[in-house]
Amino acid sequence: MAQYQSIANDIRNQIIRGDYQQGDQLPIQTELATQYATSRVTIQKALDLLQIEGVIYGKKGVGTFVTEQFSLYDNAVQDYMGLTKHYAQFGTIESKLISFEVRFPDETEQLKLRIGKNDAVYDIIRLRMLDGTPLMLEYTIMPICVIPGINKRILKSSIYSHITKQLGLTIGPSVRRIRADKSDAYDQKYIDCASTDPVLEVDQVVYLDNGTPFEYSQTRHRYDKGDFTATNLEHRLMSPNSRTN
Repeated sequence: MAQYQSIANDIRNQIIRGDYQQGDQLPIQTELATQYATSRVTIQKALDLLQIEGVIYGKKGVGTFVTEQFSLYDNAVQDYMGLTKHYAQFGTIESKLISFEVRFPDETEQLKLRIGKNDAVYDIIRLRMLDGTPLMLEYTIMPICVIPGINKRILKSSIYSHITKQLGLTIGPSVRRIRADKSDAYDQKYIDCASTDPVLEVDQVVYLDNGTPFEYSQTRHRYDKGDFTATNLEHRLMSPNSRTN
């Protein structure tokens, strides 16, 4: 990750935590450059990124301010680190296990996870909550041959922590498909949706750093608790005519 992206992430997290409130003015670029021990050019690129995402906005000759519609539920489409880590600075993530079984995969799961029909998988449904408030429903399929040792204790905390700390594996990229859907009976029961409410469904395959797929999942979010931001960094920040560090 480039330095300007790390700085943008840090400023974004400060805003989400409430260190900067909606409408607050950020420090001037020279102060931020001193704070992060970097150049004004790098700070400008970080602020450009946050402005593209809609997190901040600039007033010519005045300064940079926190936008009024920014939500703690915002997620970057290109980033995936696991729910527990993503929301760690916002509160306590809890998991309610709805169902957990071991079975053989169907054809779609075999294709997504690159496994055979006799390779058993975990079939997991969890309700994820933030400080006791329902956040999303999570449907997860994982191959046992790639991610062994999952049990109910792990499912009530963090699967990704088990993967990285106990198994010593490194999580790599993910491929996501995001779409709107109508709420179903589980959405209405667990994430407090009305029958007429839309939900945001994120269908994804997550890979280890060696290219092995280890997770095929769908997460379902209430319409007001699932925002995703996509940014075209290559065009705006990385083009030959843009400023360089």
